[in-house]
Amino acid sequence: MTVTSEVRWRAQAEITPHGAGNPLMPPRRSRLRMKLQLSLVVCDVIVLGASIALAGYIWAGGRIGMNTTQIMAVFIPFYVLAALNCGAFAAGVLGDRRRGTEMAVRSVLLACAGVVLAVFFLKAGEQISRMTLVIGGVMGALFIGVERGVVHTLVRQWCGADLYSEVLVIDESQIAPPPGVFVMDAKSVGLRCDLRDPLMLDRIGRALAHADRVVIACPPERRRDWAMMLKGANVDAHIINTDLNALGPLGTDNFAGHATVKVAAGPLTLRQRLLKRGLDIALAAATLIILSPLFLLVALAIRLDSPGPIFFVQTRVGRGNRLFGIYKFRSMRTETSDANGNRSAYRDDDRITRVGRFIRATSIDELPQLLNILRGDMSFVGPRPHALGSLAGNLLFWEIDDRYWHRHACKPGLTGLAQIRGYRGATHRELDLTNRLQADLEYLSGWTVLRDISILFATLKVVVHRNAY
Repeated sequence: MTVTSEVRWRAQAEITPHGAGNPLMPPRRSRLRMKLQLSLVVCDVIVLGASIALAGYIWAGGRIGMNTTQIMAVFIPFYVLAALNCGAFAAGVLGDRRRGTEMAVRSVLLACAGVVLAVFFLKAGEQISRMTLVIGGVMGALFIGVERGVVHTLVRQWCGADLYSEVLVIDESQIAPPPGVFVMDAKSVGLRCDLRDPLMLDRIGRALAHADRVVIACPPERRRDWAMMLKGANVDAHIINTDLNALGPLGTDNFAGHATVKVAAGPLTLRQRLLKRGLDIALAAATLIILSPLFLLVALAIRLDSPGPIFFVQTRVGRGNRLFGIYKFRSMRTETSDANGNRSAYRDDDRITRVGRFIRATSIDELPQLLNILRGDMSFVGPRPHALGSLAGNLLFWEIDDRYWHRHACKPGLTGLAQIRGYRGATHRELDLTNRLQADLEYLSGWTVLRDISILFATLKVVVHRNAY
């Protein structure tokens, strides 16, 4: 045996010994995920087949005929193709119940549409029962949602959160590893950055062969060497760069041959923005029509109660940190109104009129913001817009937390997550602002139409609130 081959054999033996599992190597999770994905395909097919069979049995009056079998033969392949295209069988859905169910139900609907198109083009309407297809599709969507929930629960019970093999390689660096991560001390297992040593490259490749994701913690001067070594290791590799913590990067890109760090992105996609805007316009128009008598009564009461305009317009911070004028029913005397918002209203505030006290307590004073929604300045749900001079304690809002400006990544709302949690009214302490900001950032991190609707319904419970004055 030559010296080179002997060194190579020792390098392999230390990392991949024969026999029992090697404590120096991370566990392999890829095979487990493949088995779970295949099981998911089988479960979906069984559930959908049973749904169509049950639909055929119900519609045919207690028997399953050839018609039902033909629907199965066309529907199930369409579903599998649609699910593969939508990612309904992807490894990521194993740990994400909501996303997995959504993708599966969407695939069922696509499969129904595919069968309808196939029947139309093949002119096989007489051979395929449309009612069996409709009933089977509806039942399949419902049952597959239940099945996905059961599968998700079983996966969590059997496998926990260990569906991916994550490895943290520590190379003379200080970092506290999170739970569930396989930690590999580079010095202890004999790994080092040496681009001129093929055996070391082989050793690193074998040590990380089973890893799904590798994170390197090393001194700044070694980051480039580790990056160069890992580019050919066929792993999802990341290098910790504490210098970027202050930027909060979202990803990387390239501009004119220069690497760039992505630090910001809108929280909603174009499709989501269109959906949200459509919901806003429909609800705002309908609400204005329904509440028009109330608008006239409130306007008349304000005019009779004190001299001055009916509406109070104040400059607020909107989406993209752009300023806009927000409409409210005037609730204070004109000569004492605070256009900059430096002074928060408080209980028994002598600036508030008699009518103003009632419309503030019942949140009626906020209703003119429906006009802002129609104009596109606001949305029904979102972070509440603040005045430029708003204070929490003795500090301006943005002086308390640098993340304050992040909340303006979407349109401000008539109501929001902070409001239904009771964070409204005067901001006497810094904590009052911090609580609202945390709720606003939480809202931005996971927008859905259903969440907006749930916030709107929850708002009805807190329209009259002890902090509204």
